[in-house]
Amino acid sequence: MIKDALVIDGTGTPGQRMDILIKDERIVSVGHFPKHNADQVIDAIGLIATPGFIDINTDSDHYLTLFTDRAQNNFLLQGVTSIIGGHSGSSLAPLIKGSLESIRKWVDINKVNVDWNTVEEFLSVVERLKLGVNFGTFVGHSTIRRGLIGEEHRALTDTELKVFENLLKESLSQGAFGMSTGLRYNHAQFATEKEFQVLVSVLADKGGIYATHLRDEKEKIVEAVDEIIKRTEESKARSLITHFRAMTGYEDKFKTAFDNLVTASKNKFIDIHFDGYPFDYSIIPIYSLLSDDIRKGSIEDMCAVLASSEGKKKVLSELSNLNGDEFIIARASGFDYVVGKSLSEFSKNQELSVSEGLVKLMINTKLKAVLFRKNINLDETIKALFSDIGFIASNSPSMVEEKNVLTNERASHTFSRFLEITEKSKSNSLEWAVNKITKKSAEFLNIKDRGVIAEGMYADIVLLDKNQAVHVFVNGRLAVSHGVFQDIYSGKVLRKEQV
Repeated sequence: MIKDALVIDGTGTPGQRMDILIKDERIVSVGHFPKHNADQVIDAIGLIATPGFIDINTDSDHYLTLFTDRAQNNFLLQGVTSIIGGHSGSSLAPLIKGSLESIRKWVDINKVNVDWNTVEEFLSVVERLKLGVNFGTFVGHSTIRRGLIGEEHRALTDTELKVFENLLKESLSQGAFGMSTGLRYNHAQFATEKEFQVLVSVLADKGGIYATHLRDEKEKIVEAVDEIIKRTEESKARSLITHFRAMTGYEDKFKTAFDNLVTASKNKFIDIHFDGYPFDYSIIPIYSLLSDDIRKGSIEDMCAVLASSEGKKKVLSELSNLNGDEFIIARASGFDYVVGKSLSEFSKNQELSVSEGLVKLMINTKLKAVLFRKNINLDETIKALFSDIGFIASNSPSMVEEKNVLTNERASHTFSRFLEITEKSKSNSLEWAVNKITKKSAEFLNIKDRGVIAEGMYADIVLLDKNQAVHVFVNGRLAVSHGVFQDIYSGKVLRKEQV
């Protein structure tokens, strides 16, 4: 029994002081039970009880920390009990050739022995792993495309597209929540509109979600958003634009794009949403700073360009106007001494210009470094996140901290920070904020029996003190007690409900 908590149940209605009875994995009753005995009683006077938070966009699969950090501590300790992966066009399944090539821009893919191909097989592996949180996934457009045609950059043939269509249908039937695209990345840039029409139509027909990284977040963000609005309107699929944020210097274009999204959701009766995070920095793989024509190839192809004098000269010219103070080196395997330094500091220590220092870092790390870039207008981003069509998501992996990796607050504090910002804003209630990060997220994903504190629901419950998680239940088990992980791995695999 959770005794005398202020229960904010996720529905948006005002909180009430009540008790919560849990048996096995489920909530059996919510009310007042002064004479009821329980095997374990948690005194929750002064604490707020909410449903477990749902992080709709995470990267623990991309960084393979599903395997190296099974607890998913960064998420659990802030009250996140369910996470969704498979974003930006890359997922861990289906694997046509058993290869994780589509995620090698994030991690060393040799860390894991792959013994699955289909979504069903992958989710079975995750079930055997026993995670600390619930986990579900999208399937990546680039993952399947690369499995079909390797590193070729071209349109799919009709036969290949048919194979893709069948694979997508099979993956949805096996529990994938939808398909994601990374429209700025190589493989998606060569996909035709016909390809997208066919695949997104499958999503609409099967009740799947179309999640996408925009084609452009700066100069052409309005056109990029309009592309997704048009695709959503034509297909009638539910759509999610991932990590939508106001990039510094492009605020006016962002506001226009955001207004277009709100208008489309209201006037065209389409189900289109976005997710974002309440922080002012992006996490970028260092290779993403290269121009589109160089990024057309594989990591090895890009390194070959940098190794040539002509290619290096071209890259230096294209990167000559960067502000080195905007960039912090977050990860540089084999060069731990540079982690935490700004690009300006690193370049100055090397007696190089900022562009020369960046290229040297690219070459030394074989394009595997990761940078934090302070390039987001937080005020404008939060205004958008406060809208009805905005979800909160970390867009980050949970990671066991290493001395050679810069701490990523987005992984560990996204939801507590959102609650703090809501409280300070005074324009929205805590009940409103909890509804956004629990019930609304569960409804959009069509996850049954989660997102609300009510009889019969799974007991994913967070007890908060000053917006910080004190106790966290996952499927009825106390995974975090007094802010400490209890070595409890009670997470379940989440699967899309079949239409």
